[in-house]
This record gives sequence, structure tokens and C-alpha cells, in this order.
Amino acid sequence: MDTVTLMASKLTGTPSDMRHAASALETSADVVVWVLDQWLWLVLAALVLYGAGSYARRRLADRATRKRVAFELVPSRRFDPSTEEIFRYGALLARSAVAGPWWAPRRAKAVRVRMRADGTRPLSYRVEAPAGAVHLLRSTPYAQVRCEKIAPVVRDKQRKYVVRAQFALHGGAGSQLREVPLEPDPLQPLVDAVADLRAGLGDLAEVCLDLQPAPRWRLKTRRWQVIEAARQRERREAQRATRWMRQDFREVEDSIAYHLSRLLTPGSSGRGDYPPRRVMMPPAPRRVDREKVLGKLSEEAHLVRVQLMVRCSSNTVTRAERRMQQVQAALDVFAARTRFAWMGKLWGPVRFGPDRRPWCWVFDHRWRTGQMQPPRTNWVHLDELAGLLKPPTMHCRLPLLPGDVPGFRLGDPGLLLQGWHRGADGRWRLLATREEETLNEVAVGKAGGGKTERALCQAVGAAHAGHGLAYVDPHGDSWKRAAPYMAHDTIMERIARIDLAVAGPRSRVGCWNPLGMDSRQQAHEVVGAVVDALASALGWSDVAAPRAITIATKAVEALVTVNAAACRNQKPECQATIFHIRPLLVDQSFREAVLGVLDSEQVAWWRTSFAAIPPDALPTVLNPLDRLAANPATYAMLGSPVGAYDIRAAMDNRMVVWICPAGNGPTDRLLVALLVRDLLRAGLSRRDVDERHRVPFRAYLDELISLDGAAGTSIAEILEQLRKFKVRVHGMTQLLQRLSPEVRASLMQNSSTLSTTAGSLDAIRHITNEWGDQVDPVEVTELDRYHHYMSFTVDGRRVGPLQVRGPELSEVFPRLARTRAVGALSRAADKKAGARPVSELVAIAEKQQQRIVGFLTSVGRTPAAESSGPHEAASPTRRHL
Repeated sequence: MDTVTLMASKLTGTPSDMRHAASALETSADVVVWVLDQWLWLVLAALVLYGAGSYARRRLADRATRKRVAFELVPSRRFDPSTEEIFRYGALLARSAVAGPWWAPRRAKAVRVRMRADGTRPLSYRVEAPAGAVHLLRSTPYAQVRCEKIAPVVRDKQRKYVVRAQFALHGGAGSQLREVPLEPDPLQPLVDAVADLRAGLGDLAEVCLDLQPAPRWRLKTRRWQVIEAARQRERREAQRATRWMRQDFREVEDSIAYHLSRLLTPGSSGRGDYPPRRVMMPPAPRRVDREKVLGKLSEEAHLVRVQLMVRCSSNTVTRAERRMQQVQAALDVFAARTRFAWMGKLWGPVRFGPDRRPWCWVFDHRWRTGQMQPPRTNWVHLDELAGLLKPPTMHCRLPLLPGDVPGFRLGDPGLLLQGWHRGADGRWRLLATREEETLNEVAVGKAGGGKTERALCQAVGAAHAGHGLAYVDPHGDSWKRAAPYMAHDTIMERIARIDLAVAGPRSRVGCWNPLGMDSRQQAHEVVGAVVDALASALGWSDVAAPRAITIATKAVEALVTVNAAACRNQKPECQATIFHIRPLLVDQSFREAVLGVLDSEQVAWWRTSFAAIPPDALPTVLNPLDRLAANPATYAMLGSPVGAYDIRAAMDNRMVVWICPAGNGPTDRLLVALLVRDLLRAGLSRRDVDERHRVPFRAYLDELISLDGAAGTSIAEILEQLRKFKVRVHGMTQLLQRLSPEVRASLMQNSSTLSTTAGSLDAIRHITNEWGDQVDPVEVTELDRYHHYMSFTVDGRRVGPLQVRGPELSEVFPRLARTRAVGALSRAADKKAGARPVSELVAIAEKQQQRIVGFLTSVGRTPAAESSGPHEAASPTRRHL
């Protein structure tokens, strides 16, 4: 009985307990009533607290993001990172994101990868991070990347039209982006999307990828959401399956077959009862596989949150919208079961998203500050972003932008014409390189491929820009092609032509005395130039023909001394020529007359050493000179005592000199050797001019194989030495392998421009090997006529190789053609070169020996002749080139 009473008291409670319970209920009711009465004020207070907290976080975040550092990654042309290098750099970026101050909110702890294109550069790659990450980002795991510290981009120049977009990952929460191979470069679609930007129209495209390590509590929350969503899907699937099963079960029970089976089937009691009805067992939800559902979210290591934003701007209507569509298409390369999708809604012509107010204000604030508020689905592993965690590699085809190579403008002395190039926007542009950077050029390709036409366009453009040049063409056809475009008064005043393809004695030819001392030449330079030219053309060396070199040197030295004496006495018309080497060696009377003006040391050599030389040693020196004298054109040109041809004066006075030898025979090769060696001598003689006052001069050597056979050593020395004296060489040849090794090596080593047209694989590979694997030689063999693959030097860096269509004179300079003035141009060029009829010059050459003997007899051996050496010579007042 006591037990029952106790239980009853516990169930009913004492009066005091009842009073306490009633009091609690009344208090709770009063609180509920008060909350209901004051709900508006409570909501307002909650909003104020939330706003104050948000404002404080934003102010702290703004303060933390004011001090940010930025680095630009500049890759080399051979940049080819491995997957491990990219992964290490991604881990470095993730670590840099949390290098900010401890009090900075989470949104301010992020690192930004900014890819920017504005029409002046294909795609710059920059990294922005908190100031505390400067020691982490100062260097990179990429060995072929230069890391430069720059100022962060805070505000750009305002454009009229701006389009914004933010991207979120759509697809399975645990699914990964597509694994994009590194070859070709994953950035290639993005580079192609911004390839036709035009800086003049204000075009700008930027892609910003913000990274942040995964916060643990957010990751746990995201995992719970993903698992709960998977469970809900399984429950819905189970409920859907149950509904279908019930529907199928009812359809079966309502069927005639089912009722007949029940009538015909006896019950379990055996007394004719109906069989029991079947029981439906609904399917249970499947168990959720946690690892499979979470996917990439199951592992915390190297998991980051990303915020991908794009902004395109322009001053031209619709260009920004079209650019944004191209960038969105470029991001589709990463699409798989998960993809980057634009955030926003599009209802017909109305669009809601980051490009519209008020969302655009939030977008612009995060764009300026680098703060991060990504969508909750933007979780990725570093491996998925490998294509975006590096600058463009060697496998990326970068477009040629207008700022990379300047465009050609007729008459601009700072530019040198190169050819036509078709840009990414489909427009053809006439490219040029800067004159001061275009040192030497080499052009290779088959005959008729466009090498000579391109060189002629360059020469005509340089002539109209006021530059000096010498064009050496063994065939002479170049003059006929270029003459109509140079027949202008400004060029007629400074053009000269040496054309040895004469047709008869009345044809006119210019004159030149290689031994002349009437233009302030240095005697030792003249001697060295002539002897070296003979040795180069004839294959002499100190081993093969030491005696011939000695004889030629002493003979030229003696004749130069005679010429110096003639110039001192104001009688340059009494100078000896190269053809007087024969009488000096074989005519005793002429030799004695010459010895009268030589110093004692020279006379001693002729009295002793020369007397001991057997006569059969002289034909080695005399026979080549006899071949020169046998040709009326060369005899007329080289037999005159005073010549108008002076290549040093042409260099200093910006002359245009056209030299056309008659052919490629032994005689012509000897003449070419003299001309090329004189070019080297003239270039080296410019050391007496201050570097700032040296006038640039260009030498175009067409059919380089023919010239190399005559003056290979001289051409190699010109390529190696005359750069400092502002003499630049343009060499053209069909087969680079047929050049001598020293000329080929000098060309490839010192050329700032390489060019090749179609041709044989063996010939083309000598050029394409210089470009590595960037150009397939087979592709070059299939080029159309006048098309080239070329590489230039612009602003100290190599541009190309790229495909260029060679220029044509009629296409580039149609307004310059003056066909009717070609005759006047030819007469002016011949006059400037001192051209006279061949018969007249031959008559002068035949009488020159007598004139020299007369001068030497009248001068005799004077004290002045003994005291003055061969290095001193007066310069009479006379007009030269």
C-alpha cells in the first residue's frame, strides 16, 4: 500500500511541485508572448548585429588586401614543365594564400592567378598574394621561368563596355574536371580566344583564378551536405521504386489471369478456400558508399576552393560580349562530368548575374581587392587545375601582335621591310624590323622562291628612307627590276652603278683603281686588301703558295708607294694600277724607275731577294692578272689611274651602289674578290669615326655561292667584324651547305634574321634546325611561291619563326614606279660611277705605263721620297662616290 501511494505521489506530484511547474509554464508563456510582441525589434537587432559583423569583417578584409604583392612569370621559349613541377607550384600557391596577418578574415586569405591580354602581349601570367608571401613567390619551381616583381593591378583605364562573368562548378560534387594533357598546351584555347585583341580599340580580357586552402569546418559541412544529399536521393529512388511496385501489384491483382489463378488454385486447408494474397515487400534504400559519393572531397590534402572570374572590356560595342563568349568556349576544354558554368539567369533578353546591378558592385569589389567568396560547389584538387597553374609553354602557339613587330612605313629610316603576315584577326600586315637591330640576314630557298624579290624590296625601301647600300648581283637582272622604283630625284643624286656586262667598245663602264691613294686610304690597308683578295680568289696560303704571296705583297707595296708619291705631287693621273704588277716583275727599266721612289729597305729586297727568285715562280702571280687584262671590261675598269668608285665614301655619304659582275668565271671571281675585300677594308677604316657618327650601310650579296667561291674568307670576316662599324650583310643562297664552312658558320652565328622558302629537305634543315622543333621541314617544302618561314630580332628578343608572304615591288611600291625615268636613272648612276666608253678607258690603260715612267723620271729619288713612308699620302680635291 505504501508503494502504491509513493508511485501515485510521483505521478501526481506534491502541491509544491505542482506550483513550481505551473510557475515555469507561466514564465515560458510570458517569454513567448514577449517575443511575439517584440518580434520586430528583435529582428531589427539581429540585422544590426549581423550588419555590424559583416561591416567589421569587410573592413578588416579590405585592410588586409591593401598590401598585396604581385609577380609576373615570364617563360622562356623552351619552357616545358613536368607534372611534378606544376603540382609543386600549385602547393606553393596554396601555402602563399594563408600568409596574411592572423586577424585577416578568411575571404582575404587567397592567392590570385591573373591571366591578362590587352592586345600588346599574347597572355601575361601574374600571381598576386598577401604581402607576407613575398618570400614564397620570389622564386618558382620552374627552371625556365623568370619571376619579376611588379605592381599589382588596382585600376585599369576605363572602357565604355564591360562584361563580367563568374563561374561555378556544375556536376557531381565529388566528380573531377577533365584531365587535360600538357601537350598541346591547355592554355591554347584561351590564347586563341584573345589572339585578335586590338589595343587601339581598347580591348582587354582578364581571367582571374583565386585559390584558397580548404577550411576544415567548411569541408566537414560540405561533406555532410553531399552525403545527406546522396541519402535523400537514395530515399527518393526507393520511394519511386515502391510506387512503381505498388502500381504494378495493383495492375496484376486487377487482371483476369490473377483472379482465374486464385479460383483454380486450392487453399492451404484443402477445402477449396482461396489461396492467401501475396504480400508486397517495398525495396529499402541502398546504403550510401561514402568514398564513392564524396569522391575528391574524401581527401583533404591539396584540396582548394577556387573562384573563377572573367572580365572583358572594349571601347567598341559588342566586342566585349563576343570576347566573353570566346573565353567561355575556351574553358570548355576542362569540362567532363563537372564543368565551369556561368553563374546567373537568362530570361529571354533579360539577364541576371554578376554583370547586372547590384551584383556587379560585389563583383567589382572582389575583382579589385582579390577577396574570395566562391560558390559552395567550387572545390577542386590541384591536379585538376594543372593547365592553369603555369604560364604558356613551348607547346602553345602564341599569336604575333602588332606590338611584337612594327609595321612598315615607307620613308621611315628606323624600319626595314620584311614581308606580309596574316594576323589572328585575318588582316594582312606588312612587317618590318628595326634598322639598328637588323644586323645580318640569311635567306635560303630554291630559285624563284622570292629571296631576291624580298631583298630588292628591302633595298628600295632602304634607299627611299635615305640609307646607303651596296647590291652585288652577279647576274645583273636585279637592276632592271629595281630601277623603275628608284628613278626619283632624291636617289638619282646618290646612286652609282658598276655594270661589267658590256656589249661592245662603246658601252660605258665605271672605273676603279684598287691601288689608288687619292682618297686618303692607308697604304698598309690597301696593300693588305689587294693581296688578301688575290690569295682568297686563287687559293694561296702560307703553306701552299708562300712565294706567290711574298711577290704579290712586295709588288703591290711598291706600286702603292708610287701612287702615294704621285698624290703628294698632285698628279693622281700618274698612279699605277694592278696591271702594272707585270711590268714591275718582268720589265727591268720600269722596275728601276719604281725603285727610285722606294725607301732603302724596299730597294734592298728588290736588289737581293727578288733577284734570287727563279723566273718560273712569276707566272703564279702574273697569269691571273693577264686573264683580267684579257677582258676589255675589267681592263677598262681596273686600268684607269683615277677611279670614281670609292666604297668608303659611299658608306659615309649614304650612297646606293649597284655592282653587277659579268659572270661567275675565274676572271669575274678575282674581280669580286677585289671588291669584297675592299668592302672589308673600307668598313674597318671607319674606326677613325666616332661610333655615334657612323652611318649604317647595308651590303646585299645575291647568289652567295658564286661570291663565296671568290671571297669566302673576306665574307666571313665581314660578317664577324663589321657589325661594330655599322656595316650589315644580307646573304642569299639556294643551298646553304654549298657555302664554305667559315662563311656558313659566320652567317648562322651572326644573323639576326633567318628566312627560308620552299626547297629540298637537306637545304631547309640547316635553317629549321636553328628553330628546334617549332617548324616541320616537310611543311616548309610545301610552301607556296613567295612564302617564307622567318624569325626576326625585335627589342633584343627573337620573334618567330612565323609564316610570311614575301613582298613584291609592284605590290608594296606601286606609286613609286616611274618607268619613263629609268633612262635618266641609268645615266645618273653611270655618271656618278665615272663611267666612260670602254674604248676610251682601254686607251688610257694602254698608255698609263709611259705616263708613270715619265712621272718617276721627273721626280727621281728625292729626300722627301726617302723620308716619307708608304703610309702617308696627300688627297687632291676630287669628287668620289
